[in-house]
Amino acid sequence: MEAMHDDEHDELPQRDRLPSFAEVLSRRTRPPVDLYMLYLFLQREGAEDVLDFWLDVQQHENLCRAYFKDVRKSGRTVKEDWPQYWDYARRRGSIYGTVIGPGVSKRSTASTGDMLDDRDRAMLANAGSRPNSPGTLLGAASPTSGEKGRGTPWSFHGRLSATPNPQAGAPTVIPREGPITRINLIESAERIFMRYLVPGAPKEIYLPHALRIHTFPLSASALPHTQSPAYEVESTALAQVPDMFHAQKEYVFRAMEQEAFPRFLRAKAFGNLTPVSALVRLIAGLVCLWAGLATAFALVFLDVQPKSVRFFLFIPFTFAVVLLVSHQYELDPLLVFLKQSESTPFRTLRIREPYVGQLLLGRALWVSLVCAVLIAGLTLLFWAVPGHRL
Repeated sequence: MEAMHDDEHDELPQRDRLPSFAEVLSRRTRPPVDLYMLYLFLQREGAEDVLDFWLDVQQHENLCRAYFKDVRKSGRTVKEDWPQYWDYARRRGSIYGTVIGPGVSKRSTASTGDMLDDRDRAMLANAGSRPNSPGTLLGAASPTSGEKGRGTPWSFHGRLSATPNPQAGAPTVIPREGPITRINLIESAERIFMRYLVPGAPKEIYLPHALRIHTFPLSASALPHTQSPAYEVESTALAQVPDMFHAQKEYVFRAMEQEAFPRFLRAKAFGNLTPVSALVRLIAGLVCLWAGLATAFALVFLDVQPKSVRFFLFIPFTFAVVLLVSHQYELDPLLVFLKQSESTPFRTLRIREPYVGQLLLGRALWVSLVCAVLIAGLTLLFWAVPGHRL
């Protein structure tokens, strides 16, 4: 299994810079700045639901791409198969661009940035859905959700999953048994609506009022029927399903990119400790410092001879200084020299991103120098103090 992961990481591009947010989301980075570590970081901040939403919408859009490709493989055009959506895309533009057919302009996809590589596009042909829809017709929802927030998706803090795994939460490729249908698209959209956008939803996220979706007038049990009194409303809503959450996805992407991602890079590209681990080091460092100072003053005021015995003070001072400085910089130089970075408290992953490894090694050398100077200073200070027996 480890060899398989190494092969996957070897296929990723080399870079002499920190990765962008889009590269992390598209799984083009290695630990400790990969998607899994980002999920764990957001989980510690109670904001993993925001990333779950982005991943689920990305899966929904992949499902729609696969649907349009299935239509084209069948020998039909989207205009023939789904004239309502073709007309909507022709007037408003579509994020799927040329997949829809000629005459359709491509809407901006800044957050995805054509993130799919050739391998992903090849696997997309087998994409499908394993929907988990409540199968009910959704009524109108109150637009008051999220007013108490801070104005970002971090206004709602979700539960902490016991087994964080972003790929399991929203896989890009899902096995399927047959061609994708519009029913599958409705089920996927309804699942996202019920999970993230309904007031009081289990993973509700904050969105500005202009981006909130208050109703979902479709049922996953059947497509709109031409003789239904609500056919016009339902067919119009169905035509919006493929692009329904794209504006919300763009907003969430920008919010994560501007707020959470810089903190993530500071924590993982310039440090290798989790907050809990750093706190434990602070407490242990203070205990070691107390023990070192107590021993040092005892040697001075008892005037213990020979004086060279005081050089052994470097032992408690070493533990104290290394632990305290590691807490201050949120970086353990020993772990860096072993090419390890913490994923969860006291559990580590190997550092595989070359540029990040270089940054951490440089900071580890600086931290080691600071520790050496402080240890030498404390040891020589108490060695030089004249003894005086009380």
